Amino acid sequence: MSSKNVILGISAYYHDSAAAVVVDGNIASAMQEERFTRKKHDAAFPSRAIAACLQQTGLTISDLDAVAFYDKPLLKFERLLETYLVHVPRGLRSFRQAMGVWLKEKLWIGDTLRKELGYDGPLYFPEHHHSHAASAFYPSPFQEAAILTMDGVGEWTTTSWGVGSGHRITLESELRFPHSLGLLYSAFTYYCGFKVNSGEYKLMGLAPYGEPVYVDLIRDHLIDIRSDGSFLLNLEYFNYPVGLTMTNRKFHHLFQGPPRAPESRLEQRHMDLARSIQEVTEEIVIRTARHIEKETGQKALCLAGGVALNCVANGKLLREGIFDDIWIQPAAGDAGGALGAALAVWHQEWDHPRTASGKDTMQGSYLGSGFSESEIEAALKDQGLVYTRVPDPTQAGAEVLASGQVLGWFQGAMEYGPRALGNRSILGDPRRPDMQKTMNLKIKYRESFRPFAPSVLEEEVSDWFDLDRPSPYMLLVANVAMHRRHPIPDLALEGLEKLAVERSQIPAVTHVDYTARIQTVSRKTNPLFHELIRNFKALTGCPVVVNTSFNVRGEPIVRSPEEAIRCFLRTEMDVLILGPFQVKKQDQSPAMIPKDRDDFELD
Repeated sequence: MSSKNVILGISAYYHDSAAAVVVDGNIASAMQEERFTRKKHDAAFPSRAIAACLQQTGLTISDLDAVAFYDKPLLKFERLLETYLVHVPRGLRSFRQAMGVWLKEKLWIGDTLRKELGYDGPLYFPEHHHSHAASAFYPSPFQEAAILTMDGVGEWTTTSWGVGSGHRITLESELRFPHSLGLLYSAFTYYCGFKVNSGEYKLMGLAPYGEPVYVDLIRDHLIDIRSDGSFLLNLEYFNYPVGLTMTNRKFHHLFQGPPRAPESRLEQRHMDLARSIQEVTEEIVIRTARHIEKETGQKALCLAGGVALNCVANGKLLREGIFDDIWIQPAAGDAGGALGAALAVWHQEWDHPRTASGKDTMQGSYLGSGFSESEIEAALKDQGLVYTRVPDPTQAGAEVLASGQVLGWFQGAMEYGPRALGNRSILGDPRRPDMQKTMNLKIKYRESFRPFAPSVLEEEVSDWFDLDRPSPYMLLVANVAMHRRHPIPDLALEGLEKLAVERSQIPAVTHVDYTARIQTVSRKTNPLFHELIRNFKALTGCPVVVNTSFNVRGEPIVRSPEEAIRCFLRTEMDVLILGPFQVKKQDQSPAMIPKDRDDFELD
């Protein structure tokens, strides 16, 4: 048995299952199950993630002092039953499907935890939004702060706010299902032809191509927004409470057509819808934040829940200056609930103190497994690749980027959360106008409209973007600095035609509205990635690189060297650097390069 206090946090059975280990109140490890099963947003019990977290920390099940599950299943079941009873006889088919899963496994999560883990110690079940709140406040740099959590739905709660002080969290107000900002946004995600719980990023990226022409229609028919940010949805237009789809015929009639078929042509109407619901979302977030500041008097705000991944809304919230500072949990969605549940037990249940240091305790979110040089080299040999050991991977990588090639970059510990933050990344030169199109269509195999994020040296962010603080987790959108922009000719462009215009000195990471989703890179948090960008600047004068996650469309971010190699060979990446080893595509046998890439799942 370990002499330390060890808590295992688990999230599962909805989407983005994950595990986290907290040792004596410190975050030791956290990983998502999808990285092991290779099933994107995997909702299954995170047995592989649990095993990897324990292995990484040198612990076993017998060392656990507690297991925390991120919500209360019985309360969620109560909401399901009450909702169906209210809508009888509607939703019978959906009810039958849901009951089968609940009666088979979800109602017996306590038994499942003990059986799967071989564990007979204490179990804790904090409420879903308390887990989100704990994941937002406890790792934050603030000793005291307001907290806002917004998502689809937990048990009953869809939005909650309160205050964290020291090691205590008090949630003071909530909005309840079926009135949900997360589900409203997902309804438009579904209607515009993207996958719910996955395609919301696409809707957000599509919004700048449109105009907010449907905002009044949304306000007049779908939602009643109050001055404090609370709201009521008009449920006559939605099918999600008891149906198998998000929207219904009345919704489709309001917006003049059926839902867009996935992979079909995007129309200007879809872009305008995306822009409109994005503006409504921002309005609700801003009104809610103003109300929270007025009620609590707090100077800082912590955010979590799936809506907190809307980095455009986050950027606007920051610019409004309602709070002096905001901090967003990098794994803000359900994956982060595993970490929040464990921290809630340590501080709230066990009453352990907490002293904020002014810096967050997420360790850059580099909380996953890493691989030794010998493990990486073994994978390269096993795949029969031609490779070399380079004396300085950061210099070699910078030279690859400066030459206009696309680089796969695999280093250190895997990131926790949906973003690649420089350890499992595909990198490019942001100065090249064709880089966005190249990486979207030839590397990521995804829609051409989707923007890429810049990773910039933390100390130089204000020279390139209208941002005066770190953004280490790629969760803030800000404008490209005025002196870095190019004048735009007066062209009457609509929709995706806007892609053709070069807008700044770093066009590959400048969205059509001059914004960028920024990651600042710190020498202290990720010295290797910082050095790569610094070397790139020495070669080019530009302290910014294109950074996108190391995966292709429909697949999770790569976890292992083998997965990185497979992704590299199946795409048109030019060079791969894993640890100190460099692999050039041109040096490989043509027989190793797959010709058929049609097996990629489309999402």
